[in-house]
Amino acid sequence: MKNSMIQKYNVPGPRYTSYPTVPYWNEEAFLYQNWIDTLKKSFAESNSKEGGISLYIHLPFCESLCTFCGCNKRITKNHEVENPYIEAVLKEWTLYCEILTEKPMIKEIHLGGGTPTFFSPKNLEHLINGIFSKADRADDYEFSFEGHPNNTTKEHLQKLYDLGFRRVSFGVQDYSEKVQKAIHREQPFHNVAKVTFWAREIGYTSIGHDIIFGLPFQEVEDVVDTIEKTKSLQPDRLAFYSYAHVPWIKGNGQRGFKDKDIPKDEKKRMLYEIGKKLLFKNDYHEIGMDHFALKTDSLYESFKNGELHRNFMGYSSSKTQLMIGLGVSSISDSWYSFAQNVKKIEDYYQLLEANKLPIFRGHLLTTEDLIIRKHILNLMCQFETSWKDESIYFEEIPEILTQLKEMENDKLLIIEKDKIRVTEAGKPYVRNICMAFDLLLKRKAPATKLFSMTI
Repeated sequence: MKNSMIQKYNVPGPRYTSYPTVPYWNEEAFLYQNWIDTLKKSFAESNSKEGGISLYIHLPFCESLCTFCGCNKRITKNHEVENPYIEAVLKEWTLYCEILTEKPMIKEIHLGGGTPTFFSPKNLEHLINGIFSKADRADDYEFSFEGHPNNTTKEHLQKLYDLGFRRVSFGVQDYSEKVQKAIHREQPFHNVAKVTFWAREIGYTSIGHDIIFGLPFQEVEDVVDTIEKTKSLQPDRLAFYSYAHVPWIKGNGQRGFKDKDIPKDEKKRMLYEIGKKLLFKNDYHEIGMDHFALKTDSLYESFKNGELHRNFMGYSSSKTQLMIGLGVSSISDSWYSFAQNVKKIEDYYQLLEANKLPIFRGHLLTTEDLIIRKHILNLMCQFETSWKDESIYFEEIPEILTQLKEMENDKLLIIEKDKIRVTEAGKPYVRNICMAFDLLLKRKAPATKLFSMTI
């Protein structure tokens, strides 16, 4: 039964870091002014000491290419690129602050990449101080960054802690030497243990590890060994997510292994099920799609209180209406529209030199988009959604419920009078459940490969 279920539901599907998903943005209808107008509207509605905005800063440089990675990155060992890039990001921030009507209150900052710890502690300090030369901190702010265990130094951790960062996430992936060699991410357990202990010693309140299942050559014993080693370090939260094999994306580094080397279908799902059981055994609680946390972590508390949020940065324990993305390829979200920056560093620099925000595409959300977005966020963050409130009822609901009936028969969800609830058995299939609400995907199925497999 379980095997046939995997075959049945293992289809290409979005991860829903946004709705509409990027391939379904109406770029032709989007105007630069749409972004400016909705930016100002959202800022006026949310900028306060009690609320505040989010900043995502994309730092794209890496010294070597990890072949499992689908992110926008630039591979170089030349650290002279650091200063010009940081000055460009600060120029972009200046352009935003000139548009906004008052001093921004920042509730969240996340440094992503690439490899944020490619940059020296001194340059990261210059970046953050430059941001706050034009902004203040909102109440209950939360700053986080992604660290590479091989190049994160104690000085990195101390400097960012002194700047207000309390959450750090380390990319572990898998501890098997064979798997690490295949994905070109060779990092011994000692390196991960060292940075984890440093972070805890310095005072970070939330330390996360990212683990991937479905990597090339990965076996059950590799997942077991990785989680056992993880248990000994007790990170506060874990991302245990599926390897997204998307080699057709331009610039993707997914090479160095063959398609036959990747676990698929039942084998891949077994890696997840065994890993999840071990996480449960070690007191980690499932708080969203592929995410787990100890009860003492703020992410668990937010999930239990129904306050968990999800955006382009992933899951967050605090919700902000406006997220401004700085740096190449970053995506901004005003709730009413999305805007993405250019992907090439050279184009990014050129537009900033001309005093233009480096946006190259976006999407203005329709009334329908906003309603569907709420339902998908509810499913992703709470494993349920309701249309009891007439403002988020839409006429396709009966049709969607008919479509979901088969998933109810498979015991993946429960349909009630005015809501649906995802069962424990249905949690691994939450992407499939969200797809039933995705009206844009239904109206126009992709003609080419766009998304990774859901399972």
